[in-house]
Parts: sequence; structure tokens; C-alpha cells
Amino acid sequence: MKQRAIYPGTFDPFTNGHLDVLERALNIFEEVIVVIAENSQKHALFTIEEREIMTREVICDYSGVTVEVLHKGLLADYARQVGARSIVRGVRQVKDFEYEFQMSLLNRQLYPEVTTVFLMPNVKYTYVASSIIKEVAMLGGDVSKFVHPCVLEMMHQKREELNKQ
Repeated sequence: MKQRAIYPGTFDPFTNGHLDVLERALNIFEEVIVVIAENSQKHALFTIEEREIMTREVICDYSGVTVEVLHKGLLADYARQVGARSIVRGVRQVKDFEYEFQMSLLNRQLYPEVTTVFLMPNVKYTYVASSIIKEVAMLGGDVSKFVHPCVLEMMHQKREELNKQ
């Protein structure tokens, strides 16, 4: 049986930091499912469909990776449904760990067979957060070293759309 993990997030947008964590996960797992989730507590810039398109484009050259969308439901239930025994989470700082640790314990209660694997990105991505990237890009700043070219293009398009409103 292949070792399968899920890598969930809102990925609004998918950054080079996300890609770095994914690459690290692929060194451990044979198969990683990137799960794009809705999060009612976050205000997304991109629709879930746009996030799916961007993410698929970014990971298209990687083997062992698929992209799925989770519109609703519990992550633990999704992991069980797809036979994933691991949940990959990127942790950049202590604040991230505190939240992720709580979620890990909750997911373990909901699906005892699941293990959360915390991966730290390359140091050059420790300050890269989707929220910061979005803000800089929407204000016209250069974020080209933090995102894939297709993500950069979609961010430019989104900024133009918002400026027309």
C-alpha cells in the first residue's frame, strides 16, 4: 500500500513556501493530495475554482501529487475517505505551531489512525504568508520571487478586476 498523505490549506494563493513544503512531503510520502479547502474564517481573494486552477498549474510537473477540493466537511473524515494516514502541515513560526498542534490533537480524536506531520519550509520562506503576498500584490508590489509565474499572472488579473470596480 502506498504511503498517502494529504496537504490541506486554503492556498489563497499557492506560494513558493507551499511548494517548498510539498516538495519536502514528497521526500517522505509516495503520494500527496493537495486539498484546497474552504475556510469560513478567512476572506479569500480567489474563488476555490481559481485556487484549484492555479495549484494544478504549479504542481503539473510533479509526480505523486494530485489536487482535490474540499467544499465542506471535516478534514479527518476526508483523510479517512481517501485512505490517508498522514496530514502534512507547514509551520513557519511558534504561532503557527500552537494552532496546528490543537488541530492535530482534534484530528487524532476524530480519526485515531491519522498522524500530523509538521514540516518547516526553507528559511527564505519563513515570512512568506499568502495574506502578505496578496496584500503586497494588490497594492502593486512585486511578488514574483514568492509565487509561480501562473499565480503571478492571476494575481495581476485579479488586481485589474478589483481596480475596475
